[in-house]
Amino acid sequence: MTYTYKPKGVCSRKMRIELEDGVIKHVEIEGGCSGNLQGISHLVEGMTAKEAIERMKGIKCGFKSTSCPDQLAIALTEALGQA
Repeated sequence: MTYTYKPKGVCSRKMRIELEDGVIKHVEIEGGCSGNLQGISHLVEGMTAKEAIERMKGIKCGFKSTSCPDQLAIALTEALGQA
């Protein structure tokens, strides 16, 4: 399943997540800090969505109440709800 999410309150503009049986197969993020988001995307590939959510949920970016990793956790939570 492929899920597309529009992040809120961060620099990234779109997240595309490919899940198979609850495991993250591929993540592509548009906008934001390219190197950091590519790194995060590669790190979570092969990880279960639940583990990635636990690790990233609640991370903040500076004075913002959220971050790209937190938004990815929200996207994964929504994607699991649709699976």
